[in-house]
Amino acid sequence: MHPLNTLALTVESDGRTAPLLFPVRRVINAGYVGRNRQAVEAHIEELRREGIPPPPSVPALFPVTADNVTTAERIEVLGRETSGEAEYVLFVQSPDEIYVGVGSDHTDRALERDSLGKSKQICKNVVSRQVWRYDDLQPDWDDLVLQSWVRSGGAEEVLYQQGTLGSILPPGELLDFVFSRMQDPGREGLVVYSGTIPLLGGHMIAADQFRTELRNPRTGRRLWCSYRCEILEFLKGSEDTE
Repeated sequence: MHPLNTLALTVESDGRTAPLLFPVRRVINAGYVGRNRQAVEAHIEELRREGIPPPPSVPALFPVTADNVTTAERIEVLGRETSGEAEYVLFVQSPDEIYVGVGSDHTDRALERDSLGKSKQICKNVVSRQVWRYDDLQPDWDDLVLQSWVRSGGAEEVLYQQGTLGSILPPGELLDFVFSRMQDPGREGLVVYSGTIPLLGGHMIAADQFRTELRNPRTGRRLWCSYRCEILEFLKGSEDTE
């Protein structure tokens, strides 16, 4: 399968960096991935308060078009009800070569009330330019800290999410589940967004800016991505920008 998208990434390992051109062939957004059932129910309740129905089963997987993944610092959105979510991101180069980034599957919350799957397609999936080798992280995995912040207008940045990766499915279990649902054996070029952690305030914020970070507290190393949302509102009377 010829890739529709190639990402220019940088691998950070053992104090060195190396370029990585990653051909994106398939993209999957996972959801409702908490190891603790109570945390999963908390996330479902967050969505229910926004009028978003729960999925038919959990964990949930949603296919996303390969050209939707980006490292851009600015994305365009339709409408004002969109928001990001902090997630770890897996890049499967081969079964033995997996990289980890941090990102956000920015989602149209208005559309999500009607279709979970379609809401994942309408906005970009943003990811860090820097990635780590998964093999380097395995001893520390559950202690890695995932955070996100939001900012609107000239207001102060607000901490939006915070938790450790020990609260959601680890890569091995997540990939086993993904592979069990795939209809063909193709693995190379697969990008998997892990699903997110609960919101600190319990409600979604449709902010102008979103920033997320994955930190290893033992080493102090960090991955991050940050982006600004620009609403398409250059047409007078356009219904989709309301």
